[in-house]
Amino acid sequence: MNPIDRQRATDNEQRAAVPFCPHFGPCGGCQLQHLTYAAQLDLKASRLRALLEAANLTVPELQLHPSPPFGYRNRIRLTLGMVDGDLRAGYLTSSSPDNLQPATCNSQLAFLPIRECPIAAPILWRTAEAFLDLINESRAVWLSNSQCTPDQLELFTTADESRLQLTLFLRTAAKSLPPKLAAAFTALCEGLLARIPELTGAGIAILPALSNQRSRRAEQPRPGPTWGPPGLSYTVSSLQPTTNNQRLSTGNLQPATSYWVPRGAFFQINRFLLPELVTLVTANQTGHLAWDLYAGVGLFSRALARSFSTVTAVEIAEPAFTALAAGSAPAAGSKAGKLPNLRAVKATTLDFLRAAVVDRDRPDLIVLDPPRTGAGLEICSLLARIAAPTLIYVSCSPETLPADLATLTASGYRIASLHLLDLFPQTIHIETLAILTR
Repeated sequence: MNPIDRQRATDNEQRAAVPFCPHFGPCGGCQLQHLTYAAQLDLKASRLRALLEAANLTVPELQLHPSPPFGYRNRIRLTLGMVDGDLRAGYLTSSSPDNLQPATCNSQLAFLPIRECPIAAPILWRTAEAFLDLINESRAVWLSNSQCTPDQLELFTTADESRLQLTLFLRTAAKSLPPKLAAAFTALCEGLLARIPELTGAGIAILPALSNQRSRRAEQPRPGPTWGPPGLSYTVSSLQPTTNNQRLSTGNLQPATSYWVPRGAFFQINRFLLPELVTLVTANQTGHLAWDLYAGVGLFSRALARSFSTVTAVEIAEPAFTALAAGSAPAAGSKAGKLPNLRAVKATTLDFLRAAVVDRDRPDLIVLDPPRTGAGLEICSLLARIAAPTLIYVSCSPETLPADLATLTASGYRIASLHLLDLFPQTIHIETLAILTR
């Protein structure tokens, strides 16, 4: 072996890791678990830099924000399927062992039952196991009706795992559920509460009959029976300075912020990095008016309301907008509360900006956190016309981000700082935060 090949072999050996999860490979969800965490970060940083350089963007030094590599997810959605006569939980994959029967899935996907999910907060898988035990004990109610089948289970917990919400997705071609299921669901939740005292609320979401076009984005579930409060009061704690985030000025750190998160509303999933993400967006930002586009339940809006006279938060999706507009939980004792200087607007970001360009008000700060499709040319062009002094772009797609940044920088913005927040350790997904100034 020549010296170059020998060095490559040594480098690969140092980057390799024994996968922690027994389902690594067939699951397909944690594509990087065969690498050390340091190697994962290097790979993601290199990929992001390459994509930005290909767009001819001038960028500052990339700042990395690592996460604890396991147990970080506050939410998981599991697929449910029958295996050897019992209901099991797992994930849909492009391939599955030959001895497993596909669950409720289309011809392109197969069901992989799992025994654990190490990237999830421990309480989530513990709850899934307890839920499956109770369902299988009551199979006459839940598993004998072929016209109404358990399809998915979503679990969402607070950062400290002290409270938890559950959503059971049922598939049916019928217009309504059998009346007995409401009482059975109450009994199921009360039985689960005895095993998982952190459970605060649960609901059934009704999905249409299965088709080959199965898609979480396309399918709109109907609400079914509920138990307990319809969401969680979620607190994002203040950031505690560590060697990893000394670059953030400790004199400008925000106190803890509380949010009302209804079942089904979008919320960032990394319970460990949320304080750092919120601080990066809000630290040193003050002024008269801030806009929060794609606001969700107000992850950034509520924190920005401390330092801006007015915050306008734009969101189109339900139930996030209802929570954003109300600002407080229907459950007693919630720490979230309505903020008088936070104005919620139900609109798409594009419609809001089309109207805003003709108005006289101009924000001091614009924050946008678009979906994986990115903001797009028209939205970025409108943002350029509005020309806020500071624009903070939070991106979950390194593929669409460069084109958006190229449009904005061509209009006079410069990228003042660039951050890679590893919200999704063990996976190929990258979260980027770019702070742009004029």
